[in-house]
Amino acid sequence: MGPHPAVAAIRLAVRRVLHDVLTDLTERPAAERPAAGRGAAAEGAPPLVLVACSGGADSMALASALAFEAPKLGIRAGGITVDHGLQEGSELRAAEVVARMTALRLDPVESVAVRVGREGGPEAAARDARYAALDEAADRLGAAAVLLGHTRDDQAETVLLGLARGSGIRSLSGMAEVSGATGRTHRYRRPFLQVDRQTARKACMVQSLPVWDDPHNIDPAYTRSRLRHEGLPALEKALGKGVVEALARTARLSRDDADALDAWAAEAEAGVTDADGRLECAKLYALPPAVRRRVLRRAVIAAGSPAGSLFARHIEEVDRLITGWRGQGAINLPGRVEAQRQGGRLVIRQG
Repeated sequence: MGPHPAVAAIRLAVRRVLHDVLTDLTERPAAERPAAGRGAAAEGAPPLVLVACSGGADSMALASALAFEAPKLGIRAGGITVDHGLQEGSELRAAEVVARMTALRLDPVESVAVRVGREGGPEAAARDARYAALDEAADRLGAAAVLLGHTRDDQAETVLLGLARGSGIRSLSGMAEVSGATGRTHRYRRPFLQVDRQTARKACMVQSLPVWDDPHNIDPAYTRSRLRHEGLPALEKALGKGVVEALARTARLSRDDADALDAWAAEAEAGVTDADGRLECAKLYALPPAVRRRVLRRAVIAAGSPAGSLFARHIEEVDRLITGWRGQGAINLPGRVEAQRQGGRLVIRQG
């Protein structure tokens, strides 16, 4: 008799991702492969894959599936939990998660404490601190990949949040199955983007895995919490079941389109840049709007504007220097970056 269907589903999802990790390591040049760090074995030893585990149902299900599948593929499996320090007793909760991952025979296992800032709001600040900690741990331990427990439900919520911001097709593309920090494009893997939240919770229940339900996930002070417990149920009531699956499908299709447009913009950039590295307004004007705005966004980020603080309205203002030029002055952008039209050229620099 095989495993429960929920357990089989999460294991299959993780198995596929681990195969992808091994393939990626084989095809990547040796210089680009993760270097062994503390807790990593010598060169030629099995690669290390970490799971980012909060102790919630999604990440505990992911940790259990990784612990089961990794040894069969010759992969070492470890775990990291991040203590954000935002709730009383958070260090005890982190210690409990470490104990649970250790019981699953993950090794190495660590708890990493972070300080959460205020920039971008509480949710964004916590996310930035968490990924910084995961990046540091992955580099130090020489991990080939870090698995994240985002489910199809999380993807649907992300798409709706992007739609509410009105930030264009990239926001609608949601979370990528494979992403990473700068220079680490293959680091983060999300095996559960096609798995619903209920399946992950069911897998924990049938395996008798203890889980921790973060009170922030039901706190109406947080936008995602309101969307999860009020917004999505209202949509399902009005439109019927299948909304979550449809939103996740929208993310996949939007990501394909956004990736193609980004590639077009990267190729077009060289053709609209003069010898001094400035953008030529007449050549920009000739580009399709979707491509032109991507070229402008790339240039603004390159000048020092934080990508996370740069919204569609900022790029639209810069775009008007090309399409609606009336002699307007410099435009102030996040990161103290200025965009100004001078002599038929677009000058983008930090003020």
